[in-house]
Amino acid sequence: MNQFSLFILFLAAIFLLACAKTDKSGIDTPSDGYQLVWNDEFNYLGLPDSAKWSYDIGGGGWGNAEAEYYTVSRLENSEVRNGFLYVTAIKEDYQGKKYTSARLVTRTKGDWLYGRVEVRAKLPEGRGMWPAIWMLPTDYKYGGGFASGEIDIMENLGYIPFYVAATVLTQSYNFAQSTYKQKIISVSDCYTNFHNYILEWDPSEIRIYTDSVLYLTFKNEGTGFLVWPFDQRFHLLLNVAVGGTFGGANGIDDSIFPQQMVIDYVRVYQKK
Repeated sequence: MNQFSLFILFLAAIFLLACAKTDKSGIDTPSDGYQLVWNDEFNYLGLPDSAKWSYDIGGGGWGNAEAEYYTVSRLENSEVRNGFLYVTAIKEDYQGKKYTSARLVTRTKGDWLYGRVEVRAKLPEGRGMWPAIWMLPTDYKYGGGFASGEIDIMENLGYIPFYVAATVLTQSYNFAQSTYKQKIISVSDCYTNFHNYILEWDPSEIRIYTDSVLYLTFKNEGTGFLVWPFDQRFHLLLNVAVGGTFGGANGIDDSIFPQQMVIDYVRVYQKK
């Protein structure tokens, strides 16, 4: 083969690689028969896509004595730029609170029964930070509190650095009874690098991963909704809380602000 032919092959390879990088169909799909049903790649500018995201708003503590006020449609707290979503906590006086942040939800815009949820994120750092990637029931068929379930795919408490937790909560397994199901994993670069926080959920069990490491499995015991309320649709939440019962257990370091959870993408898959 002469040098000209090699050069043509080289150009063709570069062209194919470029196409692969820009083709949305190039998103890696997990095995086991999953197909992509909902996603946000954050390839736009401004506020999060209102067709996919809404806001929980307010500063009432959210049942955890949190210190922030969650704002609505405010670029300072939730902005898409450079291909990422930035959820930013700021130290500022706002609506009677000393901090602001954002709590984004897919409720009624992205609600799923079973599937795989994958969020690629880099976490905020510092004492008082409490970022979370989690899911709540959309319809609360079995009642309020934990009766209808909660799935915490990723939580990080800033005063326990480099560890993330996955938790499943139900009427039978919860904090009040100290029966909640939780596992913790060390992620030594969670503040400087992106990692994939993943939920796989089917009728028999819930599995939670960080990257490829499975570290929490919660099984359907077949005893009804008190243990397994996860036969109803759930939606996704992304938020950065400040302080609170858990996040503020060792106080808040005011010197760290602003702090951001940076989201590369959110992808939801379901079985074909």
